Amino acid sequence: MSAPSPTGAPRVVLVTGAASGIGRATAELFAERGEHVVAVDVSARGLESLGDGIVTLVGDVSAEEVNRAAVRTALERFGRLDTVVLNAGTGGTPPLETPGSVEAADRIFGVNLRGPIHGLKAAIPALREARGSAIITSSVAGLRGDPGNWAYNASKGALVNLVRAFAIDYAAQGVRINALAPGLTRTGITANVHRDPELLAVIERRIPLGRFAEPREQAESIWFLASPAAGYITGTTLVVDGGLDANLGILPLPGQPF
Repeated sequence: MSAPSPTGAPRVVLVTGAASGIGRATAELFAERGEHVVAVDVSARGLESLGDGIVTLVGDVSAEEVNRAAVRTALERFGRLDTVVLNAGTGGTPPLETPGSVEAADRIFGVNLRGPIHGLKAAIPALREARGSAIITSSVAGLRGDPGNWAYNASKGALVNLVRAFAIDYAAQGVRINALAPGLTRTGITANVHRDPELLAVIERRIPLGRFAEPREQAESIWFLASPAAGYITGTTLVVDGGLDANLGILPLPGQPF
């Protein structure tokens, strides 16, 4: 478990994008282990189905005031804030030459990039006081390119260097800032792949561990980054992708036919 607060009380954790996928698994994991959790998402229905012990807030993290309200909620309910998990994200990149593509990309940048910036800005005073940490969800899509995914790739890639820069800025103030780069994970975003057995088989053959991650596995990695076990880690991106980024992809993986 992560360290308790100096008073011995449970730690207080804020999770965005908490209604589904990795964010939901993270909120549930921290709550199960006795932490106080504030969960934020645009989906009221998704938040309603979280456990009774989780405080919820409906809002769009691309708006600065939503992030301020989330931090304010944590402080008013629990008196402190130890960890923020800035996980909310969206995709749906349109082809560059289609009408409205740049405007659609602005929405992706708003959630995926401005959201974590607003979230960290709102949380820094509390994290400084708690000597806490922030974990920002990037993606393996932020480490390499994908066909037809330029806006998502750009937003997630920006987060990797944003984490480096912020980690340098706040290390001397006792705040650790890291990123998680999940690989292919069984979430709503990848549901269409799992409905197509042939496509699923092709994709899984490219993953050295041969399968998609479960959201809980990504949540465990976030737990580690927030814990004292990661107390000397800041400014890094933890890649949790079953070896996907390690594979150049030119040759078949061991045990697979040409």
